Amino acid sequence: MDSPPAGEVRYPRLFSPLEIKGLPLGNRVLMPPMASNMGVTSDQALAYYRERARGGVGTVIVEGTRVDLFTAPEFARGLARLAGALRAEGAASAIQLVQPPEFDGHAVSVSGKDDRRAAATEEVARIPANFARAARVAQEAGFDGVEIHGAHGFFLNQFFGPARNTRADRYGGSLEARGRVGVESVRAVRAATGLNFLVMYRHTPVDEEAGYELADSLPFARALEAAGLDVLDVSPSAAPGGEHAGLAGALRRAVGVPIIAVGGMGDPAAAEAALRAGRADLVAIGRGLIADAHWAVKVRAGREAEIIECRECDEKCYGNLRQGIPISCVQNPDSGFEYLSSR
Repeated sequence: MDSPPAGEVRYPRLFSPLEIKGLPLGNRVLMPPMASNMGVTSDQALAYYRERARGGVGTVIVEGTRVDLFTAPEFARGLARLAGALRAEGAASAIQLVQPPEFDGHAVSVSGKDDRRAAATEEVARIPANFARAARVAQEAGFDGVEIHGAHGFFLNQFFGPARNTRADRYGGSLEARGRVGVESVRAVRAATGLNFLVMYRHTPVDEEAGYELADSLPFARALEAAGLDVLDVSPSAAPGGEHAGLAGALRRAVGVPIIAVGGMGDPAAAEAALRAGRADLVAIGRGLIADAHWAVKVRAGREAEIIECRECDEKCYGNLRQGIPISCVQNPDSGFEYLSSR
């Protein structure tokens, strides 16, 4: 593919700046949270994330991290090192926060299924404060924001679906009650971090197995916005066989905050089209950035033919995750091992 003429950007919307709450984002390309099995404060993780920031993404969201880890001073120091590295490369940064299904060392579930007892009402009521404490640590470490993980059937998301949430307390029953812990978590993080810190939330908009549909997610998104949400991360952003980023577009029409579209954005033309059509404000490139940390730089320069493409083989990304070892990529064996060349 030929490079664009000097001074011309082939995908102008994709590489246009965006400002959210006074935070300037250099472009609309975002690295989403993806588990790496590197440990977010290790030298290996720092080099891995730094290379993606150096590769031209406007924003990096560090992988899902348990809220209980944020209580350790040495962990906070490692976070500061990571946030500083991302800032030095010019990327905005956030870290995804995860509430695990356990309290005080005891495994729980939402409704007493999977051979685990149901979380007590008072335990569920602690979740917003857990997110708020972790967010405050991330803010002090130098991150620009945090993302609450309420998607993909994980613990927080399980409260939202009536097939999984059969609770009879204030966290179960009506749509408002099932969304309460998510809304309260956003409100608590906002109160703990002030106005000049990004509060994001990742939500799966449709889950037939969990018993909810898009019509349920629209009022939930509006409630999150009213609680102080700055960015809604819609994952996945399209229904099977539906319009590209169509689910993200429906939520974007329902709220006034920026929307991240997830899924199928590795094709820059499709990403540009989704942005131009107003279905999203930011696009997440996932496995494409595992395969090639410099995806954004190459696309912007019209060097798409040089991109190391993700073949969706899942061998060294998901495959390594299942084995409990750090991720890499079959197409790019240097991926994940950037720390070796930086020594």
